[in-house]
Amino acid sequence: MRSETTTTIQRIENAAIAVAILLAVIAFGQPWWLLLAAFLLFDLSAAGYLRSARMGAVTYNAVHNYAGPAIVFSLYVILLIMDRHVVWLALLAACWAFHVAVDRALGYGLKLEDFAHTHLGRIGRRSQITPD
Repeated sequence: MRSETTTTIQRIENAAIAVAILLAVIAFGQPWWLLLAAFLLFDLSAAGYLRSARMGAVTYNAVHNYAGPAIVFSLYVILLIMDRHVVWLALLAACWAFHVAVDRALGYGLKLEDFAHTHLGRIGRRSQITPD
């Protein structure tokens, strides 16, 4: 069973990542508002749920992890080493990682069997069963 302490630590870690990305974007003189403007674009990956819960989880999870932003940022660094300054790749990686971090900080983790069940627990209020 998942520990509530572990979930809390993961949520705090991701909040810290989101703040670090925001500060880095500001420090490098890039438009911080772009993080917010692009925020919902990554949620288009949930469109897979229109087909089925399984497809939705696959498409959502494919976008809502740090591998994608890491690959995009690595490409940016490789191009930078080759003396090609493609700043939009770094911004894309920042926006993407920011989205993942904020989602995780809010408890929207990787999807399991349906949208409400994630690796961080169930999204939304838990049903309260009161004894008679």
